[in-house]
Amino acid sequence: MDKLKALKYFVLTCEKGSFTSVAKIFGTDSSTISKAISRLETEIGFQLFIRSTRQLKLSHSGEQYLEIARRLLDELEQCEVELSKKLKSLSGNLRLNVPISYGRLYIQPLLKKFSEKYPKIKVEIHYDDAYVDIIEQGFDLSIRSGSVQDSQLISKRLTPMDMLICASPEYISKTSTPINISQFDNHDWITFRYRQTGKLHPVIYRNKTEEVSYFPKSRYIVSDGEALAELCADGLGLTQIPHFIANKWIKCGAIVPVLPAYTSPTMGIYVLYPNRQLPNRVRAFIDFLNSWLRSNDEYCDRMWTDSLKIHYV
Repeated sequence: MDKLKALKYFVLTCEKGSFTSVAKIFGTDSSTISKAISRLETEIGFQLFIRSTRQLKLSHSGEQYLEIARRLLDELEQCEVELSKKLKSLSGNLRLNVPISYGRLYIQPLLKKFSEKYPKIKVEIHYDDAYVDIIEQGFDLSIRSGSVQDSQLISKRLTPMDMLICASPEYISKTSTPINISQFDNHDWITFRYRQTGKLHPVIYRNKTEEVSYFPKSRYIVSDGEALAELCADGLGLTQIPHFIANKWIKCGAIVPVLPAYTSPTMGIYVLYPNRQLPNRVRAFIDFLNSWLRSNDEYCDRMWTDSLKIHYV
């Protein structure tokens, strides 16, 4: 039984004087209204109307119940109006869950301009590379890198996630070994180990049409993505890093790509949120982020990495 709808039928019947008048408002028949109110009477355990062939008359209990029902419906409507205004306003708290490196390198730089544009939005950022239940923990949205499998959330791809095998100019100048797939075993590598699982992340590349996961004999293993780029820039070996970490290092010339970027069809940078009815403050942030990404040549289907000059050695 839809008790809320039955309460509306009851209050309107009292105001209009008949089931027929209420039925016209809802586009149904009078028997539907009458049965709904009868079911309500059965549930609450007392009679609301004294029925006769000529008229409906409120019972004594019905008069008391009408006063309470009307007040509840009015308060509910007022609450809905106020909440709707809040959802439409560009103010309030915005709680974000972001991966550590992507958050530092891509989200933090946006905050000053975002706050200047939307001064009434308060931003709280939670940095975590591990999976977080954003519904349970009350986040408005999450940004995830890699693949997304949570069917409870709505996910939109912001950009691909390109993986770049890089070396520093120093390393390139001092090595006598060609940097190509067949010689990978003869190079020093810096690789990544996941804190949560303890597993090493493989170097992934495409050999003609085949995707290869290669586990090098690493000289250096770290559990921080940005450390991969820093050690690579220090000339300690080859590494593979995602585009958002590689970006600034490649732009300043500290490292260079030695193979074309690898793009997996199942991996990307995604924004996830609990439902389609986004508050305006959340939608404003997503639009702001998308605009910033496009200004930096990052789109949902292509990247600045497509035009990189590759340093073959």
